Amino acid sequence: MKNKHKKQKKVLFISSLGGHLTQLLQLKPLFEEYEYHIITEESIITKELSKQYNMSFLMYGARNYLFKYVFKFTYNSFKSLFYFLRERPDVVVTTGAHTAVPMCYIAKLFGKKVIFIESFAKTSTPTMSGKMVYPIADLFIVQWEEMKKHYPKAVYGGSIY
Repeated sequence: MKNKHKKQKKVLFISSLGGHLTQLLQLKPLFEEYEYHIITEESIITKELSKQYNMSFLMYGARNYLFKYVFKFTYNSFKSLFYFLRERPDVVVTTGAHTAVPMCYIAKLFGKKVIFIESFAKTSTPTMSGKMVYPIADLFIVQWEEMKKHYPKAVYGGSIY
């Protein structure tokens, strides 16, 4: 009965490509416990992963070219709102980066829980997305104990690898 109750909760997992997505996929055991949906940036790799996971895509949004990035970020923000309204999650879980920030703010706007997991790669300095989401996160998890000096209310969760 307890597991059946968990299945009713909808969790939206979101991250950008690369290491952020690799970390997010480490949470795979949660995909079986909850109704889930993954949002990430579209690429050849993620198209292949979508055969295995329930996924939707945002436009790849690297910050190399600021002018292009502003337009892509705006587009992804609106597309995030569309996905949020379509999926109607109870919780948003993210490992970052920029792609995930608008979704976290959209979730808070609709009164939903936000869980942010700071990058494993950041051992002593915070990420930009972490700094942006920290004030609104319901649960902020760091993977290195020393990161608590940057995020005093964070929970040390250890490595997700």
